[in-house]
Amino acid sequence: MASTVGDLSFFSQKVVEWYNSNKRDLPWRGTKDPYAIWVSEIILQQTRVAQGYDYFVRFMRRFPDLASLASASEDEVLAHWQGLGYYSRARNLHKAAVSMQGVFPATYEGVRALAGVGDYTAAAICSLAYDMPYAVVDGNVFRVLSRYFGIDVPIDTVAGKRYFAALAQRLIDVRRPALYNQAIMDFGALQCTPHAPACASCTLADGCMAKNGGTVDALPMKSHKTVKTTRYFSYLLAWIGSCICLHKRTENDIWKNLYEFPLIETCQEIDMAGVISSAVSNGMLVPEETPTVRLLQRGVKHVLSHQVIYANFYELALPGNSRSFGAFLQVEHGVLSGYAMPRLLTAFLDRAGGLKGSPLEQCP
Repeated sequence: MASTVGDLSFFSQKVVEWYNSNKRDLPWRGTKDPYAIWVSEIILQQTRVAQGYDYFVRFMRRFPDLASLASASEDEVLAHWQGLGYYSRARNLHKAAVSMQGVFPATYEGVRALAGVGDYTAAAICSLAYDMPYAVVDGNVFRVLSRYFGIDVPIDTVAGKRYFAALAQRLIDVRRPALYNQAIMDFGALQCTPHAPACASCTLADGCMAKNGGTVDALPMKSHKTVKTTRYFSYLLAWIGSCICLHKRTENDIWKNLYEFPLIETCQEIDMAGVISSAVSNGMLVPEETPTVRLLQRGVKHVLSHQVIYANFYELALPGNSRSFGAFLQVEHGVLSGYAMPRLLTAFLDRAGGLKGSPLEQCP
């Protein structure tokens, strides 16, 4: 179960004192603008601060306020999000901006009702922007509280989440909730880290149940491990004349509303002949037009939170009057950067040095 919670005010005071000496200089701090705080919190939902910093700066440069974000197209928002991953965050950000009709909500209930905003994000926005006494509970907070108070309740269960939420609410300094919430999040990110935490220099070391009991590496606890599925993708860089084919993913799967090259997905690795056969059977390729296919890269591993993808990349070229790939967009290679793509594809293009034009154009 859990230890007896001792002097809560001592814990909160020590965390804030540590923060005042160790806080990071971040562009979304020092503002009470709920829009800027909201954007930063959505970016940081699944992104480390070090990675999210530059993305936040670029995003805010293009979309400095609610009106500019709401008036943009979803494709443009996704293009500016490209590389951050978890693209549902960007889709929800845009959806919420449109729904607000120019006015950011000023109540917890209003903020919580926004698309893509859960309990943690609503608490962060309301405490940081409006000084409302709502405690944040994210991965950093779970880790700090479970270790200091020796709590072995699994954090991925309903009971565990309720337990930690109640404890966090008891700990928050209601006189300065923004300061306390930022303090405990930074404490978990910088001091009480997931691996090799700095226990020797920790201001809370003397009272930390995990340190004194030798259970630092065991906490926080989870009831089960994440099971990853394996998928096999074969991408066709299909040229029709001087244009390359693209497809927009619209199904409820990873990378929804991002663009990609024509894709053959199989349950196991297949060879080039199998890829062409699948393209014909799926109606991508007209049988009598089947061109020569060239393997570009094989076995590229791409790891997501719950999936591992193994991707092969093939190139083929068809004349400008081809009837194949009729359901796909035909895009000049020079404007590909205007189409938001998954990191798997942008990384491939980076490795390949970009696209130089159709193989047909390059023939003497």
